[in-house]
Amino acid sequence: MALPNSLPPEFDRGVVTTVHQGDCHVSDAADLTYSTVLGSCISACVRDRVAQVGGMNHFLLAEQSGSARDRYGASARYGAFAMEQLINKVLTRGTGKKANLEIKVFGGGKINSALDDVGRKNIEFVRQFLLDEGYVATSEDLGGTYARRVLFKPYSGRAFVKRLDSEIGDNVAREEAAIAKRRIILPAPVDDIELF
Repeated sequence: MALPNSLPPEFDRGVVTTVHQGDCHVSDAADLTYSTVLGSCISACVRDRVAQVGGMNHFLLAEQSGSARDRYGASARYGAFAMEQLINKVLTRGTGKKANLEIKVFGGGKINSALDDVGRKNIEFVRQFLLDEGYVATSEDLGGTYARRVLFKPYSGRAFVKRLDSEIGDNVAREEAAIAKRRIILPAPVDDIELF
């Protein structure tokens, strides 16, 4: 009998790769699990179900400079880049067919009142992005007032979400507030990424 807080068996073995803020990883390895911890950030898990290749990104949509404005608004440019990067990597390594993709999205919690509900804005952004690009999320765990750990198996497409206790959530909130306070602006990508 499994313990209430234990992981499902398929997540309890193999290689675990941590996906940090700003990362985008893609693989077809059957024994690989991607892992991340989210507060107001968003992670998308995208998988080509035919090719059995998938990946995970992790992004925080903090307000950027005026030069970052685009069709998604002042704060979304880097989220749009992260989404396009992940989708394109999966399409390139997979069948190349958008119809074969399954997309799961997680995060967007309101865990720090100082961040002016970045989580809600992130949820609005990712839902609008998927709608604009013609995708439908096959599952999601968004919002709330807690941090969460997300595990994703890119080969099988299985995802596991665990809501974290307030102490861990407080640590995540402090990290996100520090990043937002520094207002880190990532350089624009050299080449535009197009979805195909």
